[in-house]
Amino acid sequence: MIQLTGLTKRHGAVLAVDDLTFTVRPGLVTGFLGPNGAGKSTTMRMILGLDLPTSGTATVNGRLHRDLPHPLREVGSLLEAQAVHPHRTARKHLLYLAQTNKLPPARVDEVLDLVGLTDAANRRAGAFSLGMGQRLGIAAALLGDPPVLLLDEPVNGLDPEGVLWIRTLIRRLAAEGRTVLVSSHLMSEMALTADRLVVIGKGRLIAEADIGEFTEDGSAVLVRTPEAASFARRLELSGAHVQAGRDGEIVVTGMTAPDVGRLAAVEGVPLFELTPRRTSLEEAFMELTRDSVEYGGTR
Repeated sequence: MIQLTGLTKRHGAVLAVDDLTFTVRPGLVTGFLGPNGAGKSTTMRMILGLDLPTSGTATVNGRLHRDLPHPLREVGSLLEAQAVHPHRTARKHLLYLAQTNKLPPARVDEVLDLVGLTDAANRRAGAFSLGMGQRLGIAAALLGDPPVLLLDEPVNGLDPEGVLWIRTLIRRLAAEGRTVLVSSHLMSEMALTADRLVVIGKGRLIAEADIGEFTEDGSAVLVRTPEAASFARRLELSGAHVQAGRDGEIVVTGMTAPDVGRLAAVEGVPLFELTPRRTSLEEAFMELTRDSVEYGGTR
């Protein structure tokens, strides 16, 4: 289990992580989501003891990372897959890591086979493609057969076969009872992989819930009307959030379909369609974080 309590990190005047508290439980894949600059990588670095918090704590199974006698046996991590000496072979890179935690050399060959790099074991890491480098990073994370895993963007650089492989692997590791925290910007992948989500923005917790709570039926309402623009304004004045579409179509969140229908009747607005629909994870994420985007383009 990973437990964050009041975790805070300042870089001078910049508050990167702000009083963050949440729990990552074993037996589940927990997706860690947030816009660019939200503080995800900084949070993961503090869990691993690579950055010191300004205040608060981040523990793994009740202990700080620095207090773990053999860290690779307790926590496996993938933060930067390319952080490998380019002239070392894949096998030597993993062998050196194994020696630091008193792991048997045979384990190196086991994880190379697990990630599909047996035939490339004696090639220098500097000659690896992005996808091969990602597989090597995952091999390093799995080297100590740890009960806790932190994976930052694990599908980066992987082809479709590789994406399916890592998705299946992550699900299996969680099913074995391990604690798995995965950050990603790919909402479609998180929708297929995660059991639970933690969403942060500007360093603060926005939401923590099972994935089904983010994509419930009826959480959005599709409306078509010839008076879309004026009705959208009336809906927003009533507290709903409205996204405009084409041909008189609008998508309403924050208001149920019956309430939209009643408002239309009161306002005398003709409705051609009023359909509750399932919100995609991407739509739910955009709605949750729309006030927390730090770096966005013009529209």
